[in-house]
Amino acid sequence: MTPFGQKLRELRRERKVSQKDMASALGVSAAYLSALEHGHRGLPNWAFVQKVIGYFNIIWDEAEELEALAWTSHPRIVIDTAGLSPKATELANLLGVRIREMSEDDIATALDAIRGRRTGA
Repeated sequence: MTPFGQKLRELRRERKVSQKDMASALGVSAAYLSALEHGHRGLPNWAFVQKVIGYFNIIWDEAEELEALAWTSHPRIVIDTAGLSPKATELANLLGVRIREMSEDDIATALDAIRGRRTGA
């Protein structure tokens, strides 16, 4: 599941909307919504994200959060380290190999470090 897919599912469940009803209203298939929620589809396009925002009548910060989640939810990414340092290439490769072994706590710590937040203490 991707961050966008998780949020989409939460929004639907909070508002008691079925995938079928939402899909019909947005002009997509229920299979597409299911694939988004489960992380089996790539990034949704900007127009689709705007339709979701309108469908749920989301405004301001929550709309920005949903857009940010969409742009960081590609389930299969490629990291181009050409021209970067050897350490950057090592990091990208190790992350690709080891991410499935990391605990949720380890992932949260790494995210905080990358986002520039201090952890611990």
